[in-house]
Amino acid sequence: MSEADETRDGVALTNLDRPLSDRDDATKRDLVDYLDAVREPILGQLRDRPLSVIRVRPGQPPFMQKNLPRYTPDWVRRTSVWAEASHREISYALCDDRRTLLWFANQRAVEYHPTLATAADPHRPTHLVLDLDPPEGDRFGAAVDAALLVRQALADAGLAGAVKTSGAKGVHVFVPVIGDATAEELAAATRALAVRAERLDPALATTAYIREDRGGKVFVDATRSGGATVVAAYSPRLRPGMPVSFPVDWADLTEVTPADFTIRTAPSLLAGTDPWLALLPEPQRIPADLVAEGRTIPVARVQAMHEGKRRARARRETT
Repeated sequence: MSEADETRDGVALTNLDRPLSDRDDATKRDLVDYLDAVREPILGQLRDRPLSVIRVRPGQPPFMQKNLPRYTPDWVRRTSVWAEASHREISYALCDDRRTLLWFANQRAVEYHPTLATAADPHRPTHLVLDLDPPEGDRFGAAVDAALLVRQALADAGLAGAVKTSGAKGVHVFVPVIGDATAEELAAATRALAVRAERLDPALATTAYIREDRGGKVFVDATRSGGATVVAAYSPRLRPGMPVSFPVDWADLTEVTPADFTIRTAPSLLAGTDPWLALLPEPQRIPADLVAEGRTIPVARVQAMHEGKRRARARRETT
């Protein structure tokens, strides 16, 4: 075993001192050490949830891995999920313990994207999520302002949520829900909340799914529902400086930037605590009127698909 190799919890870790990717000066050891240091809080977000990861190799483009490769050790727990798009069963990992997390780190899995529902009950998400995606450029402050609109929309509906940086340029608002809500009901409620937030300040926020229609505004993304994934709290992101998605108290949100939370700073900020668990409110029942309102709002992807076809026809007719 070379100096760049070692074993932890029975997992052989190799080439630890090589660069992690071409995007940063971080090494594979930096990733492994970070994930091992924050294993308890991040495993709390991954446990029992089908997991997709983004892996990276030097000199190659990053790729998302859903289906586990054939060489995956037998001790990695997994669950099969039917993929309607590809008409096949996908074998997802369940990252439940330190050994599995270290195995993924050794595979250069940088980002961790669990589903919103557990493997045991895949049709009932445990959280309602709104993703605030600012326009191009350094516009994190605009995403924060839009998150505050979402907070007001939630309060107006009698709900409360917690907020975290996405680790990229945006903000995620999570609302824990009581487990009797279906994926369809939560999707409808999410659309209604997005539209309500947009109405509070239409000059700042938009629900326009087609990028060219957003007009430089923050996209209030209501599509994170059902079988969708969202990057986990404490997950690194494949960005310069290796930022991580990190919980923030609402009172502090206007004072932070994504660069405050990286694989180098987060372990000391956590100091053995789990602020995401502390900040999340208790699960709440989604109001029936919110669901009913949302059912009158078109599903964004479907609406965008029809609009794209309409525009394509219009272009053909003018040529």
